[in-house]
Amino acid sequence: MKRITVLFSLLIIFNFVLSAQENTDKKTYTFLLTGASFASPNNGWFEVGCELSDAEPLNRAIGGEAIADAANRIINGTLYTIEELENIDALVIMQVHERDVFDESQLKPNYTDYKTPFDRSNYAAAFDYVIKRYLSDCYNLKFDKNSKYYETTSGKPAVIVLCTHWHDGRTIYNTSVRKLAEKWGFPVVEFDRYIGFSRNALHPVTGEQISRLFAGDKQEIDGETFGWHPENGQDKYIQRRMGAIFADTMRKIFPQGAASSNSQ
Repeated sequence: MKRITVLFSLLIIFNFVLSAQENTDKKTYTFLLTGASFASPNNGWFEVGCELSDAEPLNRAIGGEAIADAANRIINGTLYTIEELENIDALVIMQVHERDVFDESQLKPNYTDYKTPFDRSNYAAAFDYVIKRYLSDCYNLKFDKNSKYYETTSGKPAVIVLCTHWHDGRTIYNTSVRKLAEKWGFPVVEFDRYIGFSRNALHPVTGEQISRLFAGDKQEIDGETFGWHPENGQDKYIQRRMGAIFADTMRKIFPQGAASSNSQ
């Protein structure tokens, strides 16, 4: 009888320790990332930044994709599910092709007005669709009886975060994404501003764009040669610096050391 009691007590202690460990491992926030080769998991900056922000990373970036692909993935339900939407605290967009993402000349009033699926003929329209669709999906949870936001006034609070390119060489995109952010009131992860070098000054030893030092390939933009894809890996300097810049931005949006509204 004593052996049974001892075993039962040990089982209770084991379950208590296991439960405590699970609570310790649970992250405060959940961030969803969409992007292409600069954002895919092999880079590492998003995962580093999420770790610094106490956030669970949902990295859905795929090399070779564009914002049109992100829009199509929302349409077919592969960027996020309704169940995931319940717990996503922020949608982070790093689709940074050197295109004008602000041009309003062909935008539609409602996301349902766009012809789908999207192609890559209009980057601004695809951005507009993703933004309006995500805001609408979050709001419409107020009508879902299975949602924690059912019958709330505002539905799920929607947070969208935009990103610049990793350096300031892509002037068309970096300029237009800031205009887009200003239009909607979205925060911007300003990698180009805080990365530690500028297109306006060449390296004093190499005489080349400083971004070349951190990339294994190169890209021509307006007659100048820049570094293209930064070295991959969470241990690489640029990836860790980008992670720190990302985390600094997210700290300004989400309180640290407190449970998120989605986890209450």
